Amino acid sequence: MTALLLTLLAPLLGALALALVRPPVVGGWLNLAVSALTLAAAGWLAWTVALEGEVFGRLIGIGFRVDAFNVYLVALTAFVGLTTSIFSRPYMRHVRAEGRVYLGGMRVYHSMYQTFMLTMLTALTTDNLGVLWVAVEGATLATVLLVSFYRTPEAIEAAWKYFILCGVGIALALFGTVLTYFAAQHVDFGALAEPGAGLIWSSLYAHAAALDPTVMRIAFVFLLVGYGTKVGLVPMHQWLPDAHSEGPTPMSAVLSGLLLNVALYALVRFKMLVDGSLAATPSPHLAGALLMGFGLVSFTVAGLFLHRQRDIKRLFSYSSIEHMGLMTFAFGLGGPLATFGALLHMLVHSLTKSAIFVTVGHAAHIAGSQGIEKIRGLIRTQPAVGWSLLIGVAAIAGFPPFGVFTSEFLLLTATMQAQPWLTLPLVTGLAIAFAGLFRHLHPMVYGTPPEGQQPVQANMIPVVVHLGLVLWLGLAIPGFLAQWLNRATQLITGSSLL
Repeated sequence: MTALLLTLLAPLLGALALALVRPPVVGGWLNLAVSALTLAAAGWLAWTVALEGEVFGRLIGIGFRVDAFNVYLVALTAFVGLTTSIFSRPYMRHVRAEGRVYLGGMRVYHSMYQTFMLTMLTALTTDNLGVLWVAVEGATLATVLLVSFYRTPEAIEAAWKYFILCGVGIALALFGTVLTYFAAQHVDFGALAEPGAGLIWSSLYAHAAALDPTVMRIAFVFLLVGYGTKVGLVPMHQWLPDAHSEGPTPMSAVLSGLLLNVALYALVRFKMLVDGSLAATPSPHLAGALLMGFGLVSFTVAGLFLHRQRDIKRLFSYSSIEHMGLMTFAFGLGGPLATFGALLHMLVHSLTKSAIFVTVGHAAHIAGSQGIEKIRGLIRTQPAVGWSLLIGVAAIAGFPPFGVFTSEFLLLTATMQAQPWLTLPLVTGLAIAFAGLFRHLHPMVYGTPPEGQQPVQANMIPVVVHLGLVLWLGLAIPGFLAQWLNRATQLITGSSLL
């Protein structure tokens, strides 16, 4: 309980303190220190869950529950939050030197960074579906301010698009949450049940078979569209490329590497309730079928859109949509193998994509533009950045021996076992995405650099750490991590893989 409290308290107090810190240099270091403290607390929490299986607690009257599923996402969120803050400090110093930061902007940036971390960690650890919704909405509000940070017309437009589309989506998710509560009105939770048990996930999961199946069907449709908007599923994805391209690069790293995971986590939690409710009906796999449909469409459309991009950050935002579609498909497919692969893919995608965005930030500084046609000859101008981009794209494209290859291989194997006829569309989609990435990559890395292009001061520590971990996970998944993911798989599907 103490570890959980510290995990949430560190970013909360950090956000308040950073809002008051005027010197940007001090703010950058304090932001890094708060992120390090959050990671230490998350590690302590993970160790506690490993020993005890689950951690329950109440803070200010709100129930929290940490199990094998969400604790690894908590640790991942805190880890990427720390490495991104390491990159953020020198990167934002460069942005300030260019005169792109308004008066007091760095206080807003650092405070919203920690607020964003707080809302994601709250969404992952809460046992209350209402608080989950509030936390995801809070993450939306925090990131709107980060998307509009540069105050350009394009950034303001992107922020408004993000706010409106995600606002409508989250409103639909709220309606789905209300319907879930309504579906539990006739359920007897017992004399010891706490007030509002109809919104407590653990209580609902224990009585999932008693939930009204008709209402749960309708609820999941609203939840899928609502939280699916935050995941970036097609056709609710339009906010995501604009938000990535116009906001600061550190925001893109945590947005693509972390927030999308949180929204997908929420969908999987609700799917578990729907599956229990519909188990005895003629359509027990309705939620899974919907996830598979939206996931496959998102995966395919995003792969095609990769070929049409002219902005490097928009290019990798569509790559995020593609991979989130693949994960959504895998969770919809269900079964221990597909679920284990999806959990592993959440991990390796977050590490790889955040590393890519760090590299992209340096590449844009070298070229003075985010335009793909203006980024040329990185490997000649600054080999560390050029090689990092090349290796990062190879990893995210699924090249062996990186971890993305391992997770995609597991997903393809599961598909061949459960739905063989979908294997060809998946392989075709992977090939299309591969071609879309590498047609742009070659000139950026190996092309002739423009005259006068100079290297920049680059902090490549997060990139090396992330890609090193992804390589390690591709070569050999550590035993403790395999057991961790296996416990999460058993919780989600009811069956163990290992």
